[in-house]
Amino acid sequence: MTAPTAAPAEAQDTHAHIDPAARLVAAEKVVPVQTRSERPHSFEPADFGVPTGREVNWKHTPVAQLAGLLADVAGDDAAVALDLDAVEAFLVPEEEGAHGQFFRPEDLPSALAWKHAGRLHLRIGADDEVDGPIVLRIDGADAGKRAFGQILIEAMPNSRATVVLDHHGAAQYAQNVEIIARDGSRLTVVSVQRWADEAIHAASHQARVDRDASLTHFVVSFGGGLVRVNPNVELAGSGSEARLYGLSYADAGQHLESQVYLHHKGAHTVGDVLYKGALQGESAHSVWIGDVLIGPDATGTDSYEANRNLVLTEGARADSIPNLEIETGDILGAGHASATGRFDDEQLFYLQARGITEEEARRLVVLGFLSDIVQRLGVPSLEAELLAAIEAELQAVNA
Repeated sequence: MTAPTAAPAEAQDTHAHIDPAARLVAAEKVVPVQTRSERPHSFEPADFGVPTGREVNWKHTPVAQLAGLLADVAGDDAAVALDLDAVEAFLVPEEEGAHGQFFRPEDLPSALAWKHAGRLHLRIGADDEVDGPIVLRIDGADAGKRAFGQILIEAMPNSRATVVLDHHGAAQYAQNVEIIARDGSRLTVVSVQRWADEAIHAASHQARVDRDASLTHFVVSFGGGLVRVNPNVELAGSGSEARLYGLSYADAGQHLESQVYLHHKGAHTVGDVLYKGALQGESAHSVWIGDVLIGPDATGTDSYEANRNLVLTEGARADSIPNLEIETGDILGAGHASATGRFDDEQLFYLQARGITEEEARRLVVLGFLSDIVQRLGVPSLEAELLAAIEAELQAVNA
């Protein structure tokens, strides 16, 4: 991987650094940032300050566990290994200005990753149609070591592909993923977190979807002590579409978080956000914050976001916060929903009334609840692996 580069000249010209007087460390002197669209952006880590946990984008996160990813110190190249052989056909050389066409760090770990990470660029050529998934395996070698990553996934006009980022092992890993779906392309990006229990992962995914293009984006989190994957998608072109799906299964002591932002910018855009999570065990914690902004020029928009959580045991907690901003009245529809609860007694009664044991009935309810997301992946081998992982989680709670 090549050495880090500075922020693109265009980005530096049009996105000034944050005024230090307005930094979050002086929040008591300024009006707190409340909406996702108002959050500051900067390529300079010093512009953010170290989060305290009182900031709106950090107040649900155990920031003390992220201490290793909040210091402005270079990472260890040996801490995380990438299987580049699996994606060799799609790698392109480092290009001046390629990274940062859309990406703008909006928190400290992301700015540090921008500063310290090497650059990796995956490109799907114009009109290319890739049948099988392009799988980039990412392995952490040591939970005590920090690493930074910067990946650009670019689908050229009228191309079609599925890219899977598959995380394993253990490390402290801050990662930026920039995604550009150019005119008429059909791109699916799947980020799977199957880390060991001691891993810490903070990722910022930012995507731009151009005219008549579509992006399907998945965040699937099963492992890791603290996993925070925040997708930010801009539907920039007329007729563009985004489908953002999430699946998480939090065990005792795990914190799994996603802060999702979908910005309808172009006209006649379509957005669908659905995240589902299951939680079991003492202090299992999931966080979902969904922000949708329908801009003033996004006429004809059709958008909906929802989060559903199933709490399986005592001591688990799910925080779910949907937000919707609409700046034009000329839309087809927009809405949001959130629900967190335990098993549906009627479903369990129905199954048990037909001779199914309570344990098996609970298993079927959870599988039915979560498989809705799994079956949307369109990658049979990965779907089978994730269903097996759900089965293993269920066996653990019943053991």
